[in-house]
Amino acid sequence: MKNSVGSTADIIASTEQNHIKFIDLQFTDVVGMVKNVTIPVHELKAALENGIWFDGSSIDGFARVAESDMHLRPDPSSFAIIPWLTGEEATARLICDVYTPDGQPFPETRDRSCGGSLTDAAQMGFGYNTGPELEFFLLRPNADGGLIPLVPHDRASYFDAPADMAAGLRRQMAATLEALGLQVEAMHHEGADGQQEIDFRYSDALTTADSAVTLRVALKVIAQQNGLYCTFLPKPIRGINGSGMHVHQSLTYVANGKNAFFRSR
Repeated sequence: MKNSVGSTADIIASTEQNHIKFIDLQFTDVVGMVKNVTIPVHELKAALENGIWFDGSSIDGFARVAESDMHLRPDPSSFAIIPWLTGEEATARLICDVYTPDGQPFPETRDRSCGGSLTDAAQMGFGYNTGPELEFFLLRPNADGGLIPLVPHDRASYFDAPADMAAGLRRQMAATLEALGLQVEAMHHEGADGQQEIDFRYSDALTTADSAVTLRVALKVIAQQNGLYCTFLPKPIRGINGSGMHVHQSLTYVANGKNAFFRSR
């Protein structure tokens, strides 16, 4: 999900051209949930150059009160305009890394080198690519607005013709993901009632990780806007299929771009 807007000047110019009012600075906690702090766009330059401080002790698993100061550093290549926030709420987002006060990457969260694996692979002459297949459920609220018991949004099954009730919603989700910079490759109904799958094009492992997090956030928002609830829980409903995330992996030789797993006969 890398983009051509890479420098501070480019990002600021893009916010001006698109009349952006706010910037969401996002990161993931120790269990993979997305956290977010929003700043006015006039604070963007300072955030890009210096990062921002936050209270890590308020995030479960981050830090004790006595060592609460932590630092967010935005990754300029993750800049994207959020398509569902427009007008006076027009917002862009940047994904951040978390650092400790002494300038070290916070080890309990995802860092920009995927725990060092990309760096290790590069030192060995490899590029590391991944491509996930994300499955999820769409649930319909009950009459009282609650979710218990869980009610699947539809009654379709695996690869049903696109007349199932979620077909239009999947297209809406795909258009939103494309606007955020993901290249959607396929989408279809999965095997269980209310279960869906949307796949995007593989990339280097870091870009793919960012894209997977972006997909989760975007799909939850689109579902909510349509009066539904989206969950990526592995087994939300007893007695029917659960959801998984198959991850295709490959190594390429940096020197020539060839697939290291391929052997000609």
